[in-house]
Amino acid sequence: MIETIRQKARELFPALQRIRHHIHAHPELSFQEFETAGFVAAELDRMGVSYTKGMAGTGIVALIEGRNPGKKCLAIRAELDALPITEQNNTAYTSVNKGVMHACGHDVHTACLLGLAQIAHSLRDSWEGTLKLVFQPGEEMHPGGGSMMIAEGVLQNPEVDAILALHVYPHLPAGVVGFRGGQYMASTDEIHISIEGKGGHAALPHQTIDPIAIAAQVIVALQQVISRKSNPIIPSVLSFGKIAGGTVNNVIPDTVEIAGTLRTMDEDWRAEAHRLIRDIVESTCAAFGAKAHIDIPKGYPSLFNDEALTAQVRSFATDFLGAENVRQLSLRMTADDFAFYSHAVPGCYFRLGTNTNNEQHTTSVHNAHFDIDERALETGAGLMSYAAISYLNS
Repeated sequence: MIETIRQKARELFPALQRIRHHIHAHPELSFQEFETAGFVAAELDRMGVSYTKGMAGTGIVALIEGRNPGKKCLAIRAELDALPITEQNNTAYTSVNKGVMHACGHDVHTACLLGLAQIAHSLRDSWEGTLKLVFQPGEEMHPGGGSMMIAEGVLQNPEVDAILALHVYPHLPAGVVGFRGGQYMASTDEIHISIEGKGGHAALPHQTIDPIAIAAQVIVALQQVISRKSNPIIPSVLSFGKIAGGTVNNVIPDTVEIAGTLRTMDEDWRAEAHRLIRDIVESTCAAFGAKAHIDIPKGYPSLFNDEALTAQVRSFATDFLGAENVRQLSLRMTADDFAFYSHAVPGCYFRLGTNTNNEQHTTSVHNAHFDIDERALETGAGLMSYAAISYLNS
């Protein structure tokens, strides 16, 4: 079976490139992936794979049944959306949609999942159970397309026993993959703070309630949340990426807006940190006579890889690629809404190496120069096919 799947992945490589190039050249923002979804549907039609459209708006769920389809159901997810970034690459497949780019590799993920669909469908007499292929919108935008698809029943009818996903990783070479069982990625919450003071002339500060000075105090005080309130053994990050207020140098404004992010790997501490942030902001503002308005919409939870499932998929990867091409990953404070699935059913989220010999294509994701060594497409489609079939036959 290994050699059959390797051969099919090699033969599919030109098609995988074609698919990836089209999606990359025509990126669409979160929950606006109408053309991308249409393209995916057309590819599934060409294969003869049945699917349902419109889940979470633009999502597609395809089903491929092997022998004894009720035995077990494995879901595999790929994302459809791109980022609001103006691409700086000069290739034949550079984005034609100005200001939008597949800078996080979702074009790669979708191409690999369509490759898996082709391979698994062609071999459906040689495996048991059901494959559920989840083409998900809106991974890059709160509340996350994953949470919406779960709410709409993507893990039901048939009930999913486990779920897999791969993600591009420019820190590993093409042909190499990485795994980590247990806690892997952080939760992520947006923090929005508005400080309402009293504006006036900068030369008469005693007649104002200066929200800029208060904002500085708030940001400094909030650093205590991590440095003095969190358990040092729990990974936590509190960062502020935006502060906005005022228009000219000699006018104190009425309000200042601050925006940031909280990330951690412990759900109890996450809730406590929300409370502490609110208390610190409100008390600091009150001390200076200002009003605070705070919004912390709950974002993605921390991503947990089921230990047993991850060990099983890692063993499949070792069989398919060789032990020398399977690496251990470190904890990361980045986030992904695959975390929602990982809290609902056993999940395994692993990394697909995409650079060239650690020399080219090493630019990180979410960067205007991000691109990949496309040999990773063959690895991704082939390994996912082998892992899926091996899991269902186990």
